[in-house]
Amino acid sequence: MRQGAGRSSATTGSSALEKTLRVTEALTAFGGPHRLAELSAAAGVPKSSTYRILVSLVEQGYAVTDGEGSYGVGLRLRTLAAEISTDRPEGIVELLEFLRKCTGQAVHLALRSGNALTYIRKIEGAGSCRTTSRVGARIPLHATAIGKAVLAHLPPEEAEGILRATGMPALTRWTLTGREGLAADLRTVRERGYAVDDEEYEPSVRCLGVPVFDRDGVPVGGVSLTAATSLITRAELERFSPALREAARGVQRLLRLGG
Repeated sequence: MRQGAGRSSATTGSSALEKTLRVTEALTAFGGPHRLAELSAAAGVPKSSTYRILVSLVEQGYAVTDGEGSYGVGLRLRTLAAEISTDRPEGIVELLEFLRKCTGQAVHLALRSGNALTYIRKIEGAGSCRTTSRVGARIPLHATAIGKAVLAHLPPEEAEGILRATGMPALTRWTLTGREGLAADLRTVRERGYAVDDEEYEPSVRCLGVPVFDRDGVPVGGVSLTAATSLITRAELERFSPALREAARGVQRLLRLGG
């Protein structure tokens, strides 16, 4: 009896997983967002089951809904797709290496994961200076160059929601901890096309960051240059902004191929 019950349980679990995977595949099909009936038909899953799966996907951040029966790919799923695509031989690492060669500075690629960013790639700068950042580390949005570049291009209500959830803790004595000060900085970011972290996240380190957007114009992360304040002035670092923007556009194109 127990053996039979175990097989039945495994079969049920497998069936539920297969349905979830089929609904997820339908969700990512070209031409979204998609209606519930369309997703149900494409996945070959009953409407009631499709709806329950979609509710769970929305709750987990893998899907989004407009509240009127249409569903699209959520940020968590987009980020996973972007992370996977960075492992493909599509030139991202080579492009970041070229940026490091052109500027001599450390290069980071980070992708958004919920209310934070995660470093996906890091290339050390030339010379003896080594940064303390590491691949896999999560960093805040309000105190980093890539984070502010992302915040500046999110819908205001979404950016406000992130800041309410995370707060704006002071990580150094230069961290922006007031909403008005950060809002003014983000306006400048939108105007000039890049963000600056001037010892706001880590003392003696300054960064330049540019956002990377997905196909829908949603900022999913960014690329940055990082340098020691003792080795380069802010003005000297900002002179690399055209090269950084061009590299970010290249990363963006490569990510879209896999997204």
